Amino acid sequence: MCRTLFSFLLVLVFHSVGFADSDPLKKIDHTLIERFNRQSVAEYILLMKDRNVFESKLPFKTKQEKARYVYLSLVQKAKSSQAPILHLLKQSNIPWQSFYVTNAIKVTSSYDFMISLASRQDVDRIIDNAPIKMLDYTIDRDNSTARGAEPEWGLKMIKADSVWQMGIRGKGVIIAGQDTGYDWELSPLKKKYNGYKDSLITDHSYNWHDAIHKNNPRFPDTLLNPCGYSTKKPCDDNNHGTHTMGTMIGEDDENSIGVAPEAKWIACRNMDRGWGQPSTYMECFEWFLAPTDHNGENADPDKSPHVINNSWYCSTEEGCNESNFILMEELVKNLKASGVVVVVSAGNSGSGCGSVSGPPAFFESSFSVGATNIDDNIAGFSSRGPVSIDSSFRLKPNVSAPGVGVRSVIRGGNFASFNGTSMAGPHVAGLVGLIISANPALAGNVDVIEDIIEATAVPKTWDQDCGEFAGADVPNAVFGYGRVDAMAAVKRALAFTSDTDQKEDNIQLKIFPNPVDDLLTFVTNDGQQVFRSISIFNMNGQMVMKKTQMDDHIIHTIQVGHLNAGLYWYEVNFGNKTMVGKFVKI
Repeated sequence: MCRTLFSFLLVLVFHSVGFADSDPLKKIDHTLIERFNRQSVAEYILLMKDRNVFESKLPFKTKQEKARYVYLSLVQKAKSSQAPILHLLKQSNIPWQSFYVTNAIKVTSSYDFMISLASRQDVDRIIDNAPIKMLDYTIDRDNSTARGAEPEWGLKMIKADSVWQMGIRGKGVIIAGQDTGYDWELSPLKKKYNGYKDSLITDHSYNWHDAIHKNNPRFPDTLLNPCGYSTKKPCDDNNHGTHTMGTMIGEDDENSIGVAPEAKWIACRNMDRGWGQPSTYMECFEWFLAPTDHNGENADPDKSPHVINNSWYCSTEEGCNESNFILMEELVKNLKASGVVVVVSAGNSGSGCGSVSGPPAFFESSFSVGATNIDDNIAGFSSRGPVSIDSSFRLKPNVSAPGVGVRSVIRGGNFASFNGTSMAGPHVAGLVGLIISANPALAGNVDVIEDIIEATAVPKTWDQDCGEFAGADVPNAVFGYGRVDAMAAVKRALAFTSDTDQKEDNIQLKIFPNPVDDLLTFVTNDGQQVFRSISIFNMNGQMVMKKTQMDDHIIHTIQVGHLNAGLYWYEVNFGNKTMVGKFVKI
């Protein structure tokens, strides 16, 4: 009775000042209401109605420009719109944490106070900050001893070792991971840590952040985390994070385990012994957008990484539902707009169709990775598309990579082989490092990097049709565009001249119609670029036609009616630059 009366009075107050919505319960996650039935105080995320979500490509040339613009826009939006609620929280002595990566506030309060917040017109929805379990993986076998400097089978399968022979090993690239933490002082990882200067000096500012400040609700307060909380230097409480980082950059005299061994790494711990929460994932994404010093201050978007590996996954059975889908999708969209490639694991819920069903794997803006084995076949556990959970039926995964029997380093300096799409994703994050190292002008050009990886993947088919995606076609819902090929991707990257190299205004190439039946037209937005050649490639990477007699035209139309139906890639050369993209022949 007291609760009902208090709620009524609070709602009445908000109505009197013009702030109230008619039915606040519609804004609240039903699982959160159920949680309040079991406890008097709960933690939740308040999502503001007025939010910046970057849906399309920004008109900036460099990664730094994109990152600064996204960061400043998001911070300004959060400061201006959150001020009234933060004032109320402070006055009421309610614990809170403000976020800007999407406009949200984490709050711990009573049910009645939550209802009063939900009644406000500036609040879009209230989300349960529920525990979310890490993507499961299996241990194939322990390998506690070094095996020599021979590259691991996965590195050879994707031809990373061939790229190294070209002198391209990831130098100049920052690779990030958010996971269970990282045992940074291990031999294959230590000197690759971005904070490592020499044997006497290590600077963890801007290189490490810990989003675990207390026990996850899954653990009793008496069961303390072995790393502690809010740690000032990297620590791993599980093994999973350390293993994935080894696959991205790991190398020492006796172990060749990382795809991009000359890249540097930074990291954020988003899980407590394998369990995260929407707020911990959000905190890590925010830190990657603009890393901070060891006091959590002086955020600097110029120090954001080039690529983030996300070997975590949230199924509906593990705490994810439609109420928090929107939250995590906005995080990915804003990071991508800032120029960061967001690589995620597709999930281990195969082998049925439509099993890519949890965030962040099914988002359009995520670059999702399935798992293959040493025989270059799909792993039985690797999740398949299309995405049915949001009725989009979009293609996922994007590509596939080695994810069975992947040997890497774990805590304490031992080695073990793990199975999972968690092991496949780091191969692709490392590949992004090689691509940007080969052609630094591609840094921040997320769509181009993803197109290159898809276009150069080894086409793979499977005897499984999923929805409209036939297993005999490429792409398909089992492998995506195929198993990644580092050598082919780097060669394509070296041939590509991004418009970030040019001093003139940003040039965009338009093609129409797409899909196309007969005539395909190419034109630039400024109408001044002279075409030198147009090459068309099929999904096997074979050139199927090339046009070089262009007559210095600034608009050009080619006939593609003779091509078989399917997906093709074009490469347009203007003499001083090359642009690539894809079209569908019907």
